[in-house]
Amino acid sequence: MEPVSLQDFVCDLDPTSLPRVLRICSGVYFQSSIYEISGNECCLSTGDLIKVTQVRLQKVVCKNPGTGQTVDLDPDFKGLFSPLTGPQSYGTLEKLVSAITQSSRQLPIWFMSTQRIDTKARAVPREQTLTLEGVEMHLGTLCARCMLSTGAQAEVLHLPLSTKGPFWELETGAPRTLLQVLRDPALRERLLTCPSHPWRALVLRPQYEIQAVMHMRRTIVNIPSTLEVDVEDVTTSSEHIHFIQPLLLSEVLARGGPFPMTTEIVDVPEGPPIFLSRWMGFLKKGQRLCIYGLASPAWRVLVSTKGRKVPRYFMVSGAYQGKLRRRPREFSTAYDLLGALQPGRPLRVVAMKDCEDDEVEIPGFGSLAMGDRLEVVGSGQTHGAHGRDIDILVCYRLSNQAGEEEECEEEAEDQEQIVLPLYFSGGFVEEMNDGRRYSLEDLIVQLSLPCEVKVVTKDTSHPADPLSFFPGLRLEEKIMEPFLVVSLDAEPGMYFEIPPRWLDLTVVEVEEPPGQPAGSLRATVEELTDAFYYHLRKLPALESQSPPPRPPKRQSLSKQKKQSSQEIPIKSSEVSELQQPALLPKLKTKTLPAVTGDRSNTYSKISTKKKGLKPTKPNNTMNPDDDDDEEHDYEEVAEHFRKTL
Repeated sequence: MEPVSLQDFVCDLDPTSLPRVLRICSGVYFQSSIYEISGNECCLSTGDLIKVTQVRLQKVVCKNPGTGQTVDLDPDFKGLFSPLTGPQSYGTLEKLVSAITQSSRQLPIWFMSTQRIDTKARAVPREQTLTLEGVEMHLGTLCARCMLSTGAQAEVLHLPLSTKGPFWELETGAPRTLLQVLRDPALRERLLTCPSHPWRALVLRPQYEIQAVMHMRRTIVNIPSTLEVDVEDVTTSSEHIHFIQPLLLSEVLARGGPFPMTTEIVDVPEGPPIFLSRWMGFLKKGQRLCIYGLASPAWRVLVSTKGRKVPRYFMVSGAYQGKLRRRPREFSTAYDLLGALQPGRPLRVVAMKDCEDDEVEIPGFGSLAMGDRLEVVGSGQTHGAHGRDIDILVCYRLSNQAGEEEECEEEAEDQEQIVLPLYFSGGFVEEMNDGRRYSLEDLIVQLSLPCEVKVVTKDTSHPADPLSFFPGLRLEEKIMEPFLVVSLDAEPGMYFEIPPRWLDLTVVEVEEPPGQPAGSLRATVEELTDAFYYHLRKLPALESQSPPPRPPKRQSLSKQKKQSSQEIPIKSSEVSELQQPALLPKLKTKTLPAVTGDRSNTYSKISTKKKGLKPTKPNNTMNPDDDDDEEHDYEEVAEHFRKTL
């Protein structure tokens, strides 16, 4: 066929003949955009082939031929249109009848008046279609016998030939809907009239949106029919042409197959790598991949290593078969202890730092020494030194003998209650006795994350299991994310799993039978880059709890000592899992043992077996022969250090 404008081609197109292949005969380029404007393709090069798959009517531009004014009509416009024979109108019915007689046209004809017509029988609204069937005498007056159709009824009217208009002749036939007018090629660019529109005469110009497929374009292209290009229909001679349509891996995943599928990479997303794996270097343009389907199970665990200065991060498949053993967890703050506390599961820890009561600005804190064993009970509130409530963690100080559980239960009344502000950062290590070996799946079900483990048995399907080389691992989070199992055409035995959400390759299907897996698919353990690991930790689904409260500003030492001497009770209603109302721990005043006269060894002689509040004065049980006892009083030595500082 000869080249025609795109608009003319679309207007003449029969939708039932789709799809059609077009060749661009004269290209078009808009400087403001290389690809599209407002979602529509605007740049087509001469010689391009497009495969039109669908045509959709966007709107109809209604133009007033007299003023040039335009208005847009929706495709579902309900008005009826009637074609006009021309722009000429007739002032009276006599002139209209005379024009018909002179042109030798046959009756009946259709016409309308732009003014209301009043008769003895009834009034005819303006722009109401009438049928002129003939001229005859009626009640002594020469009249035009007209037929007025109103729905299912028809009424005969006798209008005198002297009736004034203006009158417009309409094309033979009944009024038509908007879509009927657009489908009739004979009515293109014809003057029309519509009783539902204020203009007496108008021209309709439709605008279509063409949906087409282009070679190596991933998405469907939207092309406006008003684009000023000439096209040629080459469908008959292009039956052998195959339009290659790229796909994203996310689209392959959403489509659900069929699998296995042989593909070729045409584009790799820009940006830093997310995995520190050997196969990442093979993901280049032109590399062929075989996609075997969805990886199972769909969950993964984020893992960080322990015991080295620079931690490493891994994403471990739920199919991992190695055996794990729990390790004691480490907690930096009391807030972390509260987060790890679970109902029905006792949590016992060992303090890793000394702390005196003047270092914590809540009354009744007491002292805490390295090696103290604590059982976490619950949370509560107390009045702080500044007169405001402070969130606290309530614990029991346990006996130093970790193995004497029965004695601890019998001496429960002697256990000392201790409270820690949630911002306390003393450092704690979990006290545990669990030698069981867990699979990854069992551990995720039975324990809460995060938890610390060590690999005691490698995954036999993963000979180079990197997790077994680390003294400790921290299981951070469980994530649910679909992965695709993929192998390389260049490396048939190399299988790995790709997350389309974070590594969305652009591929094209290759007409080549996919190969079968060369071996058994193994669970993947992928090392993550630091940047990608922290990106995962920022995802909404992985957001951790809010940070612990900030400690109050430090006050002068004398003011702290004055405020710490005041006893203010804890709000018992805020303490969880307590059998009796929680009160501040009783202050247990203890004495110092006998010390030698050597001042330098004063602190090394203090017993660490009993942990409590610091003593104030030595008792009289010390050696009476020691004349320097008063000089070595604990309080005076502490005061000496305060003055020195």
